[in-house]
Amino acid sequence: MSSIPAPPGGRVVLNVSDLRISTRDEELVRGISFQLEAGERLGIIGESGSGKTLTALALMGLLDDHLHASGTITFDGTDLQGLSDRRLRRIRGKHIAMIFQEPMTALDPLMRIGRQIAEAAGRSRVDELLNAVQLPPELASRYPLELSGGQRQRVLIAMAIAGDPDLLICDEPTTALDVDVQDQILSLLETLADSRKMALLFVTHDLAVISRMCPEVVVMRDGEIVERGATREVLSAPAHDYTARLVESSQPGPAAVARPVGEPVVEISQLKRTYRGVPAVDGVDLQVRRGERLGLVGGSGSGKTTLLRLIAGLDDPTDGTVNVRGGVQMVFQDPYSSLNPRLSIERSIAEACDGDRDWVREVITAVGGTPDWLQRFPHEFSGGQRQRISIARALAARPEILLADEPVSALDVSVRAQVLDALNALVDDYGLTLIFVTHDLSVVREVCPEIAVMHDGQLVERGETADVLDHPQHDYTRRLRDGVLTL
Repeated sequence: MSSIPAPPGGRVVLNVSDLRISTRDEELVRGISFQLEAGERLGIIGESGSGKTLTALALMGLLDDHLHASGTITFDGTDLQGLSDRRLRRIRGKHIAMIFQEPMTALDPLMRIGRQIAEAAGRSRVDELLNAVQLPPELASRYPLELSGGQRQRVLIAMAIAGDPDLLICDEPTTALDVDVQDQILSLLETLADSRKMALLFVTHDLAVISRMCPEVVVMRDGEIVERGATREVLSAPAHDYTARLVESSQPGPAAVARPVGEPVVEISQLKRTYRGVPAVDGVDLQVRRGERLGLVGGSGSGKTTLLRLIAGLDDPTDGTVNVRGGVQMVFQDPYSSLNPRLSIERSIAEACDGDRDWVREVITAVGGTPDWLQRFPHEFSGGQRQRISIARALAARPEILLADEPVSALDVSVRAQVLDALNALVDDYGLTLIFVTHDLSVVREVCPEIAVMHDGQLVERGETADVLDHPQHDYTRRLRDGVLTL
């Protein structure tokens, strides 16, 4: 584990003192304090629902109307708590910018990517900013729906850095990115912070990313800071039991064990899907047997999600065939856009199982939720909690084939372990066939004894997970393996 050196003492850009965030009935963030100097990088880690994102939103003045913030938030000598929304808008973007966790909720689905970047930076800088986040200029003409999750996240980063802010708040900015692109984005953020003396507040559940990016870290639990200090010391010798549990949960779990499999239930032959003449899936042959757990890995934009959508019948192939035998349910990467904001969680899940309330309570508990979640609405949950709800809704339909598109990418390490255990148990109990898309190689080791690697729309390697990852035959697989960050 390594951390960058802290910058020398200098101008205090942000000072937070006794910040409290509450609803009418409950205090969600309780008396937290910290400060950031120009060029300094501070990490905030903690479980989903610990108050990390609420804290970030409070700094931006973007809390929902039902939430109230008290305490002091001072930016460059100005008390942000006392400013009107009009004055806050002059500071957002130009002086304080934020990269949000869920790109589909932050991007206008009806506006082309280039126009959205142009609104933040001007038309003349669109190509420059796309290049800065490793996106080709031709993506400027596309809509958010036409991009992969990782590509959408990079668009958000381009928009955030457009104004050359003094403070950049990153809320899980690399959650949807494969290890190769994650390394590029983290290097970009490091360069920007160093060259522009930009303060960086990095919110994440990924302890390996924090160990790389931030020399100092605070640990949040249930709305409070329970530990803070030098990242190297906090993660190698945690003083608080909660921090120790987070570190333990970050270690790789046991490898998946192969189970007996039956007849083929998914058969794909020479499958192609092109968009505007560009192949997203290019001549894929694939067979998946009943009871199999197949991991599908690859970079952002490699065609993984497109392949899943073709199997689910949510998209039509340009050429080739897809034969599926059995009921299919899909867990989507972006939980907010896949949940109806006007339905309670109970109603959303009940729709999938003909109103069986006992089963609704069982599946919400199986993914780490509690029965009191059922009467609430999607906007009342953190991103990680919404992801668990999406998994519960897919499981509620008792599918024979479960397609999971990055189902744990938004979850903190301890909840991720719970969800993976729940998935494993449910797949066993109901004899499910699982196709599991992820960019996290440690997760795919735990869940899937078989793995297939996609690159540029093609299936470049397949075999037993241990063999493929320990002895990769393709250069791209080797690059994915070597790019994994560890504590």
